Formats: sequence, structure tokens, C-alpha cells
Amino acid sequence: MMQASRLSSFAAGARDTLPMLVGAAPFGMIFGTLVATTPLAAWQGQLMSLSVFAGSSQFIAVGLVAGHAGMLVIWLTTLIVNLRHMLYAATLLPHVAHLPARWRWTLGFLLTDETFAVMNGYYSKRTDPRIGHWYFLGSGLSMYANWQAWTLVGLLFGAVFPQLQSLGLDFAMVATFIAIVVPQLSRLPHLGAALGAGLFAYLLKDLPYKLGLMSAVLVGVTIGVALSRWQARQVEAA
Repeated sequence: MMQASRLSSFAAGARDTLPMLVGAAPFGMIFGTLVATTPLAAWQGQLMSLSVFAGSSQFIAVGLVAGHAGMLVIWLTTLIVNLRHMLYAATLLPHVAHLPARWRWTLGFLLTDETFAVMNGYYSKRTDPRIGHWYFLGSGLSMYANWQAWTLVGLLFGAVFPQLQSLGLDFAMVATFIAIVVPQLSRLPHLGAALGAGLFAYLLKDLPYKLGLMSAVLVGVTIGVALSRWQARQVEAA
């Protein structure tokens, strides 16, 4: 019975992530296409998807490689862009803290924006920790397989159909992120972080090496943390 529950929970996680898979598909294909326009070999692009598995950071890294940026700039830029994953992990940690290290490391690697949105909704409705990690695994692995498959499609067809980049397919990912972000804006820290990051991303969009985006991410994280601490103090004082 427990085995059946694990499998059904795993399948449910993959099923509930299906809308996110659709949104990520063109994003992964465009990434593969972009790799074909840079000094990177196709196998290096696929290896990046396999080992990094962070779409926005991969896009930025490829752009910086194409612009002949230094390795330190690439490392720092992708690190800062991915700092939001620390907030995701901190939010989900209470639900997985009881798991062995091998589970926590695996789920941490599979944690993406889309999987966080699915898992945050899941844990907000269910408190039983016994099989929740199987649902998490189903969601994360389905996103991982989807990203690898569409990266490969982009790599294979990118050189043959370079116009893929101009078809506007990236709008699907924008729509997906809107669907992820908007439901989270009901809390003041989330709203403040989104507004602050969006404003600074616009104001600093002309900085080289994506430094404007890096700065916007830092501003958003700072505002979110500051507002969270302020709310906590207000609760303690009440």
C-alpha cells in the first residue's frame, strides 16, 4: 500500500507540473538554438542543461560567453541570478528537513521556479510529510526531463532553423512566469520584492554584462528579506 502511495504521489507531482512543462518547452528549445550561435559546442550546451538545470542562468551564461566575458563575471552573474533559489529552499525546508541528506540534495538540485510554485501550492494544502517528497520528485524529474529533451531539440534544429529565435516562442515562458509570480503577490514581502526588482531591472537595463539584472535581483532579495523581518517584528510586538 505504501509503495502504491509513493508511485501515485510521484505520478501526481508529474501530472500537476504538466502546464509548466508546456511553458518551459519553447524556452528550452530557444536555449539550444542560442548555443548554436556561440563558440560553445552542442555537447557543451547539453551538458550545461544536465549539470546546471537553471534556465535563466543558462541564457545569461550563453550570452556572456558570446560576448567574451571573463569567467569570473559569468560565475558571479549566474550566482546572483540564482540566489532566489535560496529563498525557495528556505520556504520548503520545513517540509523536507526530516529527509536523509541524499533526498535533500536531490530535491535541491531539481528545485526550479516551476517546481517551487507546484510544491508551494502542494504543501500549503497538505501537512503529511510521509510521501510529499515523492510528489516533489515527480514534479522535479518531469521538469528535468522536459528541459533536457527540448534543449536537445534546439541543439539539433538550431543550426538548420536559426529563425526559431525570432518566432516569439519566448513569450510562452514569460506567460509561465507571470502565472508563477502573480499568485505569490498576496504577501507584502513578495509584492515589495517583485516591484523593487522590476523597477531596478528597468532603470538599469542598459548596464553591460547583465549587471542591471544582477542589481535588480539583489534589490528584490533585500527588500523581500527586510519586509519579512519587519512583519515578524510587528507580530512579536502585537
